[in-house]
Amino acid sequence: MIPIAPVPRLGVWRSQDIAPALEKLKDKADALYVVSDAFIAANRASIINLALIERLPTILSYADYVKAGGLMSYGPNYTDLFQRAAMVDKILHGTKPADIPVEQPTKFDLTINTKTAAALGLTIPPTLLAAADEVIK
Repeated sequence: MIPIAPVPRLGVWRSQDIAPALEKLKDKADALYVVSDAFIAANRASIINLALIERLPTILSYADYVKAGGLMSYGPNYTDLFQRAAMVDKILHGTKPADIPVEQPTKFDLTINTKTAAALGLTIPPTLLAAADEVIK
C-alpha cells in the first residue's frame, strides 16, 4: 500500500487564484481531484491547461472535461440520471413525494485521455484502459 500524505485544501474563489493554487500544489501533490461546480465549469479550460503545465494528472467529474484535456473522469452516467428524474412527472400526476423511493446513481462511467497521459509521461495500465467506458486518443 502506498502511503498518502494529506494535502491541505486550497481556497480558490476567483479565476486569478487558480494558477497560484496549482503552483503551490505541484511540490505537494502527485495528482489533482477536481470536484465540479459552476466556478469549475466556467474555468475548466484554465484548470486543465494549468494542471498540465504543473504536470498534475487530473481526475474530474465529467467526461467532457476529459475530452477537453483532463486525464480521467469517473462519475455517474448523467444520461441515466436524467432519465431517472421522471419523478417530477410522477409528482405532477399526483404521486406523493414521500411515496417515491430515493434513487442513487447505479451506472458510473470511466473516461481516460491517453493523449494527456502521454503528455504527462504516464502509462495507463491495459487493465484500466479495458475497464474504461471511453478512451480519448
